[in-house]
Amino acid sequence: MKKPIKSPIRDLLKIAKQISSEKKIYPFNIGDPNKFDFDTPDYLKQALIDAVKGKAGHYSNSEGDDEIIEAILKRELRKNEAKISKDDILVTQGISEALFFLFASSIDSKKDEILIPEPSYPPYIGVSSFFGAKIKTYKLDEEKEWEPDIDSIRDSITKNTKFLVVINPNNPTGAVYHKTMLKEIADIAAEYKLTIISDEIYDELIFGNVSYVGMASIVRDNPLIVLNGFSKSYLIPGWRLGYMYFQNFDDYNLKETIFSLARARLSASTPIMKACAKAYSGPQDHIKEMNKKLKERAEFAFKRFNEIENISTVKPKGAFYIFPKVNLGKRWKTDEEFCIDLLRNTGIIFPYGSGFGSKYGKNHFRSIILPPIEIMNEAFDKLEAFMKRKV
Repeated sequence: MKKPIKSPIRDLLKIAKQISSEKKIYPFNIGDPNKFDFDTPDYLKQALIDAVKGKAGHYSNSEGDDEIIEAILKRELRKNEAKISKDDILVTQGISEALFFLFASSIDSKKDEILIPEPSYPPYIGVSSFFGAKIKTYKLDEEKEWEPDIDSIRDSITKNTKFLVVINPNNPTGAVYHKTMLKEIADIAAEYKLTIISDEIYDELIFGNVSYVGMASIVRDNPLIVLNGFSKSYLIPGWRLGYMYFQNFDDYNLKETIFSLARARLSASTPIMKACAKAYSGPQDHIKEMNKKLKERAEFAFKRFNEIENISTVKPKGAFYIFPKVNLGKRWKTDEEFCIDLLRNTGIIFPYGSGFGSKYGKNHFRSIILPPIEIMNEAFDKLEAFMKRKV
């Protein structure tokens, strides 16, 4: 029997539910902007209403509705200089489904290795392991604002390495990588003939002093799989719509197996696809406003965390996360124990860092930077008092 997939992001919700009648809960665990003072743009709400009124309750193409495939193609050609056609795009029910499709189709034996960044978004660890892959990690260097350690990437590659994963902008650290860094990673992948998986779901959420560059514009000839979607930048996480595309992809069998899984689940939601087909061509004002809020909140969280005893952190530049380090001392044995103790005493939910990687994630926790500053300040005051307690 397969082991359950552990989630540091959601597992603590069981405890939060137990104590919710006696304590105010501060949910700093899940990256859902719509739980706070962000909302789906009106033009997308109207597009969904129009789709439903237009009798879009039928099954669509398994690969994706024609209209949204065309919208994705235009966007990726324009923004990321992708070298793809319509046949290279698959619409999925969020990136999570794309990961299941990918790893279910590609892991042939326990020898297959997937090289992922550490710390990393937990499903890359959990889902790939669930299907039998061996996880190897490369270091994201906290001393260098969480940028990838090139030597660590090279040293971690073996003859069994199947994929090299890049998450940019990064979850959980909030780092955004420079073009020169991406070029170095692409060159290593080309040297070892590795397929790159590039997770770019936060590519519109950039508020630090850095420019975003998509991996499709960097990679020349080696295979590339890009994962993206509408949940984050277009404030529709509950709509569950993402996509993946394949550039320079010669492995027909793998691609066909992935597409066959999409056919087996019939299709993504037709009304949602028809509405999201309007996302890239509609008004983009909400993105500018969102990044303005995120920049202010990132600066506040960075300053406030660093003021708290035994906590330090790096300032994020994109996405909506920050990944502080905590000095556990003799009070807690692990970061998971710290996060559980904090939750039971203050109501604050922080996912424990070791769930994002046992080596470079440990002794950390992840926090969202989505709540308004007054809510963050209230929670961080409780955190500060908690850290000052003597046990």
